[in-house]
Amino acid sequence: MPSLPTHTRTTVRRAVHGPAPRQRPGRDRRAAHIVVLGDLALDVVVAPGRALVAGSDVAGSVSLRQGGSAATTARVLAGLGLRATLVAAVGRDPIGRALVRDLSAAGVTVRAARPGVGRTARIAVVLSGGERSFVADRGLADALAPEHLSESWFAAVRALHLPAYSLLTEPLASAAGRAVELTRSNGGAISVDLASTEPLLAGGRRKALALIDAIAPDLLFATAAEAHALLGGAGPDALLRLAPTAVVKRGSAGATVVARRDVAGAGVLRFDVATRPLPPVDPTGGGDAFDAGFLSVWATATASERNSVAILRRAAVAANQAAARLLAGARSELALS
Repeated sequence: MPSLPTHTRTTVRRAVHGPAPRQRPGRDRRAAHIVVLGDLALDVVVAPGRALVAGSDVAGSVSLRQGGSAATTARVLAGLGLRATLVAAVGRDPIGRALVRDLSAAGVTVRAARPGVGRTARIAVVLSGGERSFVADRGLADALAPEHLSESWFAAVRALHLPAYSLLTEPLASAAGRAVELTRSNGGAISVDLASTEPLLAGGRRKALALIDAIAPDLLFATAAEAHALLGGAGPDALLRLAPTAVVKRGSAGATVVARRDVAGAGVLRFDVATRPLPPVDPTGGGDAFDAGFLSVWATATASERNSVAILRRAAVAANQAAARLLAGARSELALS
């Protein structure tokens, strides 16, 4: 990996509210095609009304929603007016059909493989005090293979987005590698989100770093906790060993953006964007919506513009707005019939 460059610092403190930033004149967001490859799952969201009692029950709510990090990012991208394609594997079951139908109705082009016998991924999300715990049954989500991909899906693609879940198991990891090849051959950029510390670091920090380094993303997303765990406590600038641009998501505290100033790595741009705090809500999907908002600006810029202060600042503001809208809005129940 390249050595860490020296840096200069720029700080931006800005409350995020109001409409999303406008695109520059003549830039058509609908023409920007972004492919997201990864999981499409059923989220079973459990919100107990009070602390759980071992061996007994408490009142609360249980809802069924479209889940999956990749699917949520694709959904928000489509809602922001971009051409969004999700490539995923689901089962030949009512849940898989309902999820594909739901995403398609939201404007996402769904390329769903249905490999072999098995069921669509299901994730239990238990909410407690504004925090979440997950129990993941990934089902067929990891069964997407390179032979399920079509080169035509990546024609004129501006960016490919990969949650780190897509890099951890086979054959999904090989499918992600093939998608990276197809995207790069068409001049597209690659973004990766570290997604979750536990699965990412299950094989150790060295292996996790090698996985990200092998993809060589142009843009890397991480929460502060994920960056800290992956880097062994090093600061966010160390993410630039893995990508020329990185974004550290800090929840209600906003985000930190770091970027190499030039190809030679001579200096680092670093700035913070603050958000208006939100009341405690279900935070599920907020990070995925953040990625979509950032990509909606960053991926529609030209390659020469993407590391400019203006584009990165606008992208960070759009990211925080997208996350805020998702978390503040009503979540629709998945219709299984």
